[in-house]
Amino acid sequence: MYYYSEKTNAFYPVELKQNYIASGSLPDDIIEVSDDIYQEYAANSTPEGKYRIAGENGLPEWTDIPPLTKEELKQYAENKKQQLIIKASEQIAPLQDAVDLGMATKEEETVLLVWKKYRVMLNRVDISQAPDIEWPEQPK
Repeated sequence: MYYYSEKTNAFYPVELKQNYIASGSLPDDIIEVSDDIYQEYAANSTPEGKYRIAGENGLPEWTDIPPLTKEELKQYAENKKQQLIIKASEQIAPLQDAVDLGMATKEEETVLLVWKKYRVMLNRVDISQAPDIEWPEQPK
């Protein structure tokens, strides 16, 4: 058996009640809940697109994860853009070294040009259009 707290939206094993009391960490609003409720809301996987809240009846329930805000979408796009630019730069560096040292093959020169064009296109991505962004295709 378990206790559930609406305040903390958490479960507490009945057998550990005295430990929680001794440590001063047992909420004052606990109610005893069945193993079925514990299994559904704590032990099993969270349904996709949902998260657990304390319902109006004081028991746990699932609710929809709210959509990301425009600002969160822009931040996600900016992070993705920076990660892709870093990856492109990592591909470019050794190829550029080979060119700078006069050691590059024709194939390396061609690949370098493709990666540089890709990086330029990434830098031109307008993240203010998130989530409707057309990302340039990454070179193979």
